[in-house]
Amino acid sequence: PAPRPPRRARRRRISRFASSLPGFRGALKQRYSDFVVHEVARDGTLVRLTSFDLPDEVCLSSSLLPPPRAEADLPRALESFRLLCGDADCEVLRGFLSSVSEGDSDVSPIILSPDADKAHRLEVHDFFKRNFIFLVTDTVEHSDGVQRCIRVRLRSGPRGRRNRTGIGSSEPSGWRDDRPFDSRGSVTWPYHLGKFLRFHLYKENKDTQEALRVIGKMLGLQPRSFRIAGTKDKRAITTQQVTLFKVHASRLAALNNKLTGIKVGDFNYVKEGLVLGQLMGNRFTITLRSVIAESEDMIKVAVDGLIKNGFINYYGLQCDDMNGVREHYKEHGDIDVAIRNFPRRLIAERAILQRLKKYPGNYLQALMAIPRTLRLMYVHSYQSYLWNHAASMRAGMYGLSGVIEGDLVYKKECPGEGTVTDASENNDDHTNASEMDIFAETLPEETIQSVKIADSEDLLKAVYTLEDVVLPLPGSETLFPGNEVAGIYHEIANKDGISLTESIHGVKEFSITSMKGGYRRVLQRPIDCEWDLMTYTDDKIHLVETDLDVLSKAKPSEVNELLSTGASHDDSLDTSGATILAETESIGSSDLLPELAVKLSFTLPTSSYATMAIRELTKTSTSFIIDTLGAL
Repeated sequence: PAPRPPRRARRRRISRFASSLPGFRGALKQRYSDFVVHEVARDGTLVRLTSFDLPDEVCLSSSLLPPPRAEADLPRALESFRLLCGDADCEVLRGFLSSVSEGDSDVSPIILSPDADKAHRLEVHDFFKRNFIFLVTDTVEHSDGVQRCIRVRLRSGPRGRRNRTGIGSSEPSGWRDDRPFDSRGSVTWPYHLGKFLRFHLYKENKDTQEALRVIGKMLGLQPRSFRIAGTKDKRAITTQQVTLFKVHASRLAALNNKLTGIKVGDFNYVKEGLVLGQLMGNRFTITLRSVIAESEDMIKVAVDGLIKNGFINYYGLQCDDMNGVREHYKEHGDIDVAIRNFPRRLIAERAILQRLKKYPGNYLQALMAIPRTLRLMYVHSYQSYLWNHAASMRAGMYGLSGVIEGDLVYKKECPGEGTVTDASENNDDHTNASEMDIFAETLPEETIQSVKIADSEDLLKAVYTLEDVVLPLPGSETLFPGNEVAGIYHEIANKDGISLTESIHGVKEFSITSMKGGYRRVLQRPIDCEWDLMTYTDDKIHLVETDLDVLSKAKPSEVNELLSTGASHDDSLDTSGATILAETESIGSSDLLPELAVKLSFTLPTSSYATMAIRELTKTSTSFIIDTLGAL
């Protein structure tokens, strides 16, 4: 069995290493620029900030006109509409289209005949989407509160007109049509553009939600308007994809000279928005400073060992900088003070406290105040806790030299690993893990279509390797190993008063049996790992080029102007140090003794933690890493 780290880490149940090779000491995240993360898109491309240029867009006025073939298809379309809605509505639509064709850009909306059949109204909406894409429809209600009609307007028409009750009519009609059209139809949008703006978000020392809140506030949008594939570290420099529905790139680009520690670029229009989990993984470039080792050869042995042997794929621990606030509340019980001290980004904590203030002592009610998608994370966290226990037991009891009888492994005939169940399959009996929203810190692990218990025949034929071995995140549909590792799940759960086979309460969001569960690799090897030794004398110098550094070299005037205008910027956005990066070896003229740094670059799949790879490399207690980050 591999050696065990200090006792404090064992209490956190991250207690084993993948190999017995010696490690070395180094400072992780001494500067946030020492931790650089690039998202890896689903197609395998690296997400970088490479340009602030706007995408090509034709003139809006011309692009919003009906397509040329619309005129030729008009008689056929009107005849279809007459069959769908009758002669009266057909004539109203014909007159409306005539006004549009004559260039009347201020033509008022029309309201079709009352229609109590919802299914028929849906057919009418679909008809306009198919045949008149330059028109927008929605449903309005009569002042009697009973009748409903479909309203039609020109997509490019200005909003807020006085006369909106019908063509040429200024008399009240009783229809409540003074409200804006549905938001998805209220924004003028060219035909040729995808409805989602995709852009690259570059941020420094900010978490993803904080950055999106800042941008959203400037644009007048709610944070939920943004779609991302996954959240990124706060104490880091990260680049990732984001999508927005019907927002022009020019609006975001105009923010760049006002944003501090945030930049947006690489704009593109696409047909679909991002969903959580729509990425291949992340590319990390990590610098360990103040490295101490017996020799450079020992560092090489340690890094080569990480590349060859990998690391135990533990769920990492999040650095909590709010322990002081929690301890104060635990000691004094002052809800008002705690609410003031918890930042707005801690949604769950603030929701619980505000509900407890309203309903003292009602703890279930307080927990239910947390947004539902975030509540699911509590069950997922307990699944992760059990998984970490099981992984430590598997490594400690059987070692990590190969597959043993009773291990759970990927079925060779089912190569489609990493598949997450589609949200459309969700039903009332199970809570689908893919419902996690943008508040989730990680994805809900690798959900694999099919696994099996390795038997003696499999071992004899050497069908499987250690890379095929998985452990379950328990749920209603997961299979447990066929050896002693299975017992640790039930043993720990029983101690915590939790059943893994039946629900003892009716709150599905806090029940493991309401989750389908999944599987996760025991061992993870860093992908495309590269490394280098560096020396430095100035702790403030960036040892890794950021996307902004690269851009400043390619387009110095554009970037310097961007950084010199608008609000004051963080020192970290000053790119003057970029030219020094290649000269960090030239230290002969300095009176200071050079320090050693190790720079590593590698890719990990979603939900694997880079800190766990560094833990294996340095053979350092996870608690030491977390405490160090907390102190920073």
